[in-house]
Amino acid sequence: QVQLVESGGGLVQPGGSLRLSCAASGFTFSSYAMNWYRQAPGKERELVASITNILRKTNYADPVKGRFAISRDDAKNTAYLQMNSLKPEDTGVYYCNARGTQTTYWGQGAQVTVSS
Repeated sequence: QVQLVESGGGLVQPGGSLRLSCAASGFTFSSYAMNWYRQAPGKERELVASITNILRKTNYADPVKGRFAISRDDAKNTAYLQMNSLKPEDTGVYYCNARGTQTTYWGQGAQVTVSS
């Protein structure tokens, strides 16, 4: 059974930090690129950060460049999203995504709320 389970979300003040984790099981994690998406209330889901397998090339959406960092630990079948200098506009549900050559998996999402 394929599972992607996000954790680490919550409420944080502007300027604060959070680290999201995505624990994967049921598929060959090291063969998949990993992505983090987010969806703010009333908006479409958007790609925030991605990391390829093997070469671990990373890419970021412009609004989070310099503040967020994506990483992966293939030995633990886990991907991470370190989020620093958080802003209210970073509020939303963050989804973990695994993309292979023929299949894509999604997690259930983790709520991140940035508010004073």
